[in-house]
This record gives sequence, structure tokens and C-alpha cells, in this order.
Amino acid sequence: EVQLVESGGGLVQAGGSLRLSCAASGFNFDDYAIGWFRQVPGKEREGVSCINRSDGETYYADSVKGRFTISSDNAKNTVYLQMNSLKPEDTAVYYCAAEPDYRYLIASMSARFWGQGTQVTVSA
Repeated sequence: EVQLVESGGGLVQAGGSLRLSCAASGFNFDDYAIGWFRQVPGKEREGVSCINRSDGETYYADSVKGRFTISSDNAKNTVYLQMNSLKPEDTAVYYCAAEPDYRYLIASMSARFWGQGTQVTVSA
């Protein structure tokens, strides 16, 4: 069974930090790029960051550049999103997703597998 399980969300004050984790199982993790997305009710899903695990290439949305860092622990089949200097506008449900084609993931913000999401709330 394919699973992407996010964790690490929660409530934090503006300026604080959180680290999200995405643990993958049930598919060949080495063959997939991983992306983090977020969504606020009533708004479109936004791509936050992606990592091409074959060469380490990364993508960040302009809104998070310099504040968020994506990384991968291949031994644990886990991808992390370190979020620093959080702002109230970062409040959303954060999802991780897996897609074999990194370029397609960046261009379409679509993926083959999705996690269930974790809530991040940043208070002013």
C-alpha cells in the first residue's frame, strides 16, 4: 500500500519555526521527486517546494524562498520541510506528494501520490 504520511504541523507564533516530515512507503522512493504543497479553504493549492531526489535539485515558491528548506533522508525514506520565520500567511494544510517526473511536478503541480495533509497555523 502506497503511503505518504505528513507530520510536524501545529500552532506557532509568527517568527517561529516548524519542521514537517513526509514519510513514504509502498513504492520505490528513490524513483520519485517529492513536493510540498499547501492549501487554504476556498483557495487554490499552491506549490511550496520540491526536490529532485536523483540530483538534489530543488524548487521554492517565491513566497517561501530564504525561509523554507527542503531536504531528503534517503535512508529513512523521508523528506523534510524546515520552515523558519513563519508568517500568518503561511497558515494552511500542507501536503506532500510524490511524482516520478520532477519537471512535470514543477510545471503541473500534480503528482501521482498524495499524503493526507498536516495543519500549520501561524498566529500573529
